[in-house]
Amino acid sequence: MGRASAAAAVVVAAGLVAASGCTVQGADGKGHSPVHIELPSTKPPSSPSSSSSSSSSSSSSTKGDDKPSGTPTATAGALAPVLWKRGDSGRDVRELQARLRQVEWLFDGPTGTYDDLTEDAVKGFQGKRGLPKTGETDTVTWQRLTKMTHEPGKWDLYLMGGQPAGAPDPRCLTGRVLCIDKTTRTLRWMIDGRTVSEMSVRFGATGTPTREGVFHVYWKSRHHWSTLYDSSMPYAMFFSGGQAVHYSYDFAARGYSGGSHGCVNVRDEAAIADLYAQVRNGDKVVVYW
Repeated sequence: MGRASAAAAVVVAAGLVAASGCTVQGADGKGHSPVHIELPSTKPPSSPSSSSSSSSSSSSSTKGDDKPSGTPTATAGALAPVLWKRGDSGRDVRELQARLRQVEWLFDGPTGTYDDLTEDAVKGFQGKRGLPKTGETDTVTWQRLTKMTHEPGKWDLYLMGGQPAGAPDPRCLTGRVLCIDKTTRTLRWMIDGRTVSEMSVRFGATGTPTREGVFHVYWKSRHHWSTLYDSSMPYAMFFSGGQAVHYSYDFAARGYSGGSHGCVNVRDEAAIADLYAQVRNGDKVVVYW
């Protein structure tokens, strides 16, 4: 066939392709013409377009933990559904925060509230692994984090308090009572069976346990200082020898990572200040499991 006839064939073939509007899906998912006609030429075949090269380059996976091979990280992260973001709260957010603590991207909490610190921690985690730094926890980010961490235990989730109180002991249902539950690590301030307030508390370490039983507040000391342990015990309400309910700076800073010398520690200073103002000498104290 002459050049003129070949050129005419190309025009006709191109017209058919344009009219049909269809393409053939290749193995790489990219469309291309179903008709291929090559005219005699001394020129070498043209090289792939720069856009194809760019696409191929962006598809290469970055080495990292548990990253699917051949999957564009940025695209996967951008399209993944968002599970939690700033402003959300609840038990799932606590678990997220506890896991972020395990990989040392978060040092506060868990609080159960997706705040600015949590958002920054998620951004840092995402950036380190080549994921889009949105600060929102999507399914890809969550899957990566869970593969790198273990499931948190109860006191990992409530390391800094915030856990719900259990049902009060029957001995707490009459009168004015500091109802202290060792199982849930909570204190209820109750009057005639009604819960006025509740707060997280910490107890004595193994060698210096907090005593269980029914007691009464016999002395209050607002700015108490322990000469035995050379430490501050603000808002102290003594109920059994040297054991008292009081505010603890250590509990506020370290949570359940530490323990007391037998006292009942409170980490919320505003809460215990209010409690101290209401409790009277002679009020009942019940400590139980």
